[in-house]
Amino acid sequence: MPAGNPATKTSPFAQQMLAQGFLCMGKSTMPEFGFNASTEPLHDAPTRNPWNLAYSAGASSGGSAALVASGAVPIAHANDGGGSIRIPAAVCGLIGLKATRGRVIENDASKSLPIDILSDGVVSRSVRDTANFIYQAEQYFRNPKLPTVGKVEGPSEKRLRIGLVIDSINGHKTDDMTRQTVEATARKLEAQGHIIEPVETPANSSFPDDFAMYWGLLAFGMKINGHKLIHPDFDKRRVDGLTQGLDKMFKRGFWKMPAVLWRLRRARFDFANAMTDLDAVLTPTLGHTTPKLGHLNPSVPFDILFDRLTRYANFTPLANVTGAPALSLPMALTPENLPVSVQLMGKHGDERTLLQLAFALESEYSPWTSLANTAQ
Repeated sequence: MPAGNPATKTSPFAQQMLAQGFLCMGKSTMPEFGFNASTEPLHDAPTRNPWNLAYSAGASSGGSAALVASGAVPIAHANDGGGSIRIPAAVCGLIGLKATRGRVIENDASKSLPIDILSDGVVSRSVRDTANFIYQAEQYFRNPKLPTVGKVEGPSEKRLRIGLVIDSINGHKTDDMTRQTVEATARKLEAQGHIIEPVETPANSSFPDDFAMYWGLLAFGMKINGHKLIHPDFDKRRVDGLTQGLDKMFKRGFWKMPAVLWRLRRARFDFANAMTDLDAVLTPTLGHTTPKLGHLNPSVPFDILFDRLTRYANFTPLANVTGAPALSLPMALTPENLPVSVQLMGKHGDERTLLQLAFALESEYSPWTSLANTAQ
C-alpha cells in the first residue's frame, strides 16, 4: 500500500495542543487502527518498553509512551478509545489521564460514532505536567457543560470516600502483583485520611460483551470505509488478524446491536448512580502485569488473542463508554523492572479530584522518575 494519506489541514484538537506551545516532531508508532493493546504492527518492528526491551509498551499510544518514558520528550499526545492513553502509560510508568468526554475539543472521528468513546490527551512523567496540560487546554477551549478543572498544583485536604474494585466484571481474576499494588495504594490513601470501601464494578454485568460487540463494529466500519479514511488504495483483505477477527465477530452478532447500543448509552447513568456516595473509585489499570512482546501480537490466532486481551485490558473501557474521567498512576515495580499501575476513576467532570489524589500519591511514591533521569 502507498505510504500514508497526509492530512490537508490541522485538526481542531491539534490546534488546541499547538496553542499551548507544543512542537510537532513527528508521528509515533501505534498498532493497526489502534485496536490492539500492544504496539506490534505486522508491517513494522514492535515498539519496545524502555523499562525492559523484551516487553510491550502498550497501545494504542505505545510510541508516545515509549518516547516519554525513555526521556526523549517530556510529554506527548495520546488518545484513548478503550484505554489507549492509560494502558501505555501504565506499562511505561507514566501518568495517563483520559479526560471527561467533551473536556477537550473532539476529533473528527468522534462525530461519526454512534457512541463517542474517543478522548485525546497526553502521557507525561509527572502529575504536574498532566495537570498543566488540562489547565492550559481549558484556556483555549472550555466546555460550558462541564465544571472547570482549574489549576491543580497539589493534593487537597478534603477527606474522600473512595470505592475499591480489585477484580474485573468479566470474571477474570487480577494477578497477584497487580492486586498487591492496588491494595497497597488503598492503604496509602487510607493513611492519608480517606475512607476506602470495597464496591462492585459500577456497570451492568453485560458491559464486557457489549463493549466487545462495539469493538467489532469499529473493525467492521474500518474495513468498509478504509478507502475513505486511510487511503484510496486501502485493501480490506490485508488487514491484520485482530481486525479480521473483530469484523467476523461483529457480523455473527450484528443483530444484537440495537440492544447493545441501548445498554452502552445507559452505562453513563448506571455509573453516575453507582458514584452517588463516592468521590472516586480505585481499580487496577490492567488485569495483569505487562506481557512480553508476542503475547498480544496480531498474528496470534484470533480466539486466543481475544481471550488474552479481555484478561488484560479489562478495567479501562468503562470510562470510555460512560465518558467519565480516569487516570493511570504507576505505583510499583515488578522484579523484571516493569511498572505496575493503578487506575482512579472519577465522577463526570471531576478531573480535579483525580489530579489531587494523584499529587498526594506521587509525593509518597514515584518510580516513574528513575528511568527518565537515567536516560537523561
